[in-house]
Amino acid sequence: MTADLRHEHFTIRPGGALRGALTVPGDKSISHRAVMLAAIAQGVSEIRNWLAAGDTEATLGAIRELGVQIERQDANTLTIHGGAMRQAAGPLNLMNAGTGIRLLAGVMAGQDFPSVLDGSVQLRRRPMKRITAPLKLMGADIESHNGACPLHIRPAKLTGITYELPVASAQVKSAILLAGLYGDAPTTVIQPGPARDHSERMLRSLGVEISQDGADGNTITVVPNQHLNPLNMTVPGDVSSAAFLLVAGLLAPDSDLTVKGVNLNPTRTGIIDALTEMGADIQLSNVSEQAGEPIGDIRARTSQLRGIEIGGETVVRMIDEFPILMVAALKAEGETIVRDAKELRVKETDRIAVMAGELRKMGAEIEERDDGFRIIGPQNLTGAIVDGHDDHRIAMSLTIAGLVSAEGTIVTDAACAGDSFPGFAEALINCGAKLLPSAAQSP
Repeated sequence: MTADLRHEHFTIRPGGALRGALTVPGDKSISHRAVMLAAIAQGVSEIRNWLAAGDTEATLGAIRELGVQIERQDANTLTIHGGAMRQAAGPLNLMNAGTGIRLLAGVMAGQDFPSVLDGSVQLRRRPMKRITAPLKLMGADIESHNGACPLHIRPAKLTGITYELPVASAQVKSAILLAGLYGDAPTTVIQPGPARDHSERMLRSLGVEISQDGADGNTITVVPNQHLNPLNMTVPGDVSSAAFLLVAGLLAPDSDLTVKGVNLNPTRTGIIDALTEMGADIQLSNVSEQAGEPIGDIRARTSQLRGIEIGGETVVRMIDEFPILMVAALKAEGETIVRDAKELRVKETDRIAVMAGELRKMGAEIEERDDGFRIIGPQNLTGAIVDGHDDHRIAMSLTIAGLVSAEGTIVTDAACAGDSFPGFAEALINCGAKLLPSAAQSP
């Protein structure tokens, strides 16, 4: 039996082993970038295993509104005719896509026509000054609404700058580098620590001259006015999506799950390192490279986890995985402390407050901190009705919590999981989870 993420609620029954080998949808971060770079490249790009989900569909729709011809061979295979963007008829609606709007702002700052970037009520709550400030230093004519979207961008001559990021951020770095393609001189971004480098890898694959210098390659320079070759790539599986299945495999009794073809970019594998440090039985195999990105299979087997402390650079390498790590920490022996993760406060929701609040409904004891949280485990979770808060990672994390609770759990507002992981429910059911679409009622 399968479930459909278009259903609003999910009933989860605990118990039973999770077994099998499965795949996850294409990487969300790479899918956003692939569409944008194909749009500004010269020629016809072919993109396979593209993530067809809420956030990425919003980016795709915005690119279409800019006059770019896009053909869909199927839901996950795109042919994009690049190099011919034009002014859209109205505002570009990025829906809930924070990555989409921030990266696209960098691209649009260099165009010779105006644009307006907007989105949902949720997106309008997310901070945009972090990108508008450096873009203005480059000469961009960009205005926000009280530091948020809508963003009004008008044609302007861009200059190359050297910009030191106050915190490591792939979205801010990428927006600056993309705008730098249209500058009058090289643009350099200095990041204080590692951040996702998908933009740099993909730009190199398109023939762009982009260098990395300094300690650990954290000084990145792009040369402007270059010819971008078209893309021909298969998007690897998203490690952020795989994380939910891996934690389920580690916590559910007598389980053995393998997720195949997952992106193993070292700027993204903080969750694997953290779980391994917690004592997780995780093994990597069949490691290779695809479009400049390392990929491989990840196997997770039922493990007794122990608490650890996470902070510093590791936080940046797993910023999207803390909701599901919170679930793992509740079942780990001893104390888990997360610090330096204040960025979680300004994601789709305040993920520290929302996860702690919803898990408390299941009997969890969690100490919230300004930049993280503290959990002492293991703790028993009871059945409850919890809410996904229109945040895909919250909804999926609560679903996994339901699998390891003592009683049935209902996750309301679960359809948002499709923003990044279409088929999430089907994947769990296919490996043995007891999960059904439902109406909100007592478990």
